[in-house]
Amino acid sequence: VLIKNPHLDSMEEDILYHLDLGTRTHNLPAMFGDIKFVCVGGSPNRMKAFAQFMHKELGLEGSGEDVADICAGTDRYAMYRTGPVLSISHGMGIPSISIMLHELIKLLHHAKCRDVTIIRIGTSGGLGIKAGSVVITDTAVDASFQPRFEQVVLGDVVVRSTDLDRELAEELLACSKEVPDFPTLIGHTMCTYDFYEGQGRLDGALCSFSSEKKLEYLKRAHKAGVRNIEMESTAFAAMCRLCGLRAAVVCVALLDRLEGDQIRAPREVLREYQQRPQRLIAAFIRRRLARC
Repeated sequence: VLIKNPHLDSMEEDILYHLDLGTRTHNLPAMFGDIKFVCVGGSPNRMKAFAQFMHKELGLEGSGEDVADICAGTDRYAMYRTGPVLSISHGMGIPSISIMLHELIKLLHHAKCRDVTIIRIGTSGGLGIKAGSVVITDTAVDASFQPRFEQVVLGDVVVRSTDLDRELAEELLACSKEVPDFPTLIGHTMCTYDFYEGQGRLDGALCSFSSEKKLEYLKRAHKAGVRNIEMESTAFAAMCRLCGLRAAVVCVALLDRLEGDQIRAPREVLREYQQRPQRLIAAFIRRRLARC
């Protein structure tokens, strides 16, 4: 794990405030040194459920129902460990996932982790695909369909690449054959800073465009290769790439945005949809561990 910050070397202690961990208060190599897979997602409850699911999938002792939140001392994020798998929530949007990733990457560095694969699993709005389809991102693009993440640093705009690991995406697609009861595809993922106007929705408290303009924009996005829309992938891809982490984004589409804006599927259907990326990643992790 590559840390691109020379100031860390001169710090006597690194407090990972939002994770309720630190280099002086915790033995991070003992706690996390053998972690090989990190899975992140927006919802704390969903990431706890994923940890419990992986506990069963890996055949670990006990029921897994009492898996402990490592970050219980803070209400910002939740973190669970299951064997070599770390499951962490990141909240919603680029600012929230960015904070978590800074501290997670430092955690992996301090713990002396090696050969770590990190995967974001979540939900998204589909574009020209059936609800329930799982999209494996090849490139995260911004709202102008460009493969970049822009951030203002000390008043200057810094632009970073958002390419993801192509071999990892292909490996995940191959693993999808083990869970063939839902469609899986590779495509671009568009990342926005907003859920409503930023994604061309007509149902927010504010709307400054017509339904015709909205549909024309979404069709242009689809023509540019975008197959789903969410709010974290550009920051995730850029930070993981800079720090030498093999990374992937795997999200299920809850609806086709070309057909509407609001999610109307029953809760039990949505619950099954949300489990699809988890099932795919479980198959991937099982395959990797079997190979080892």
